[in-house]
Amino acid sequence: MAEADDKFSRRYERKQEQKRAQRDVVSPDDAPLPDVPVERARADESVGRNDPCPCGSGKKYKKCCGKPS
Repeated sequence: MAEADDKFSRRYERKQEQKRAQRDVVSPDDAPLPDVPVERARADESVGRNDPCPCGSGKKYKKCCGKPS
């Protein structure tokens, strides 16, 4: 019985160590944003449903910001 508990304890410690290691990883997405203001692609024009979304996502307006809530 002690052997099973010891096996469980080692497995648990390994999992906890893996979780700690994953938390410490810094991805490029965590980098701070630049101080340059972001300009909208079409600030003064009206946007049609099938036009690209002005937020810059690359999706059509109807699938992005024009989607009804």
